[in-house]
Amino acid sequence: QVQLVESGGGLVQAGGSLRLSCAASGRTFSSYGMGWFRQAPGSERKFVAAINWSGGSTRYADSVKGRFTISRDNAKNTVYLQMNLLKPEDTAVYYCAAAPVYSGGSASIPHYAYWGQGTQVTVSS
Repeated sequence: QVQLVESGGGLVQAGGSLRLSCAASGRTFSSYGMGWFRQAPGSERKFVAAINWSGGSTRYADSVKGRFTISRDNAKNTVYLQMNLLKPEDTAVYYCAAAPVYSGGSASIPHYAYWGQGTQVTVSS
């Protein structure tokens, strides 16, 4: 029903920037909350950022506040994650997710029903 495709990952030096994109499809997508999560090798999947699609409010994990910015382009059904001042500990596979029911912008993984395939972000020192 909902398909999410991430892009924009890659290799970057510490202190650099990357912009991830998540292109979404689905007839009721505009009502979904959206989020970004990440998972490093051997670690659990963790919340990064979320946005309320209808309201435009955002929330962030403490580890990325002041460095990452989540945004959206309603006309393109696309969610972005601008990542600045990247650190080696930001290295992970980054996943875009959609929450059809919890549309307010949740940090809880069980609230998300749809997930993208993930895109690798590697930050070197």
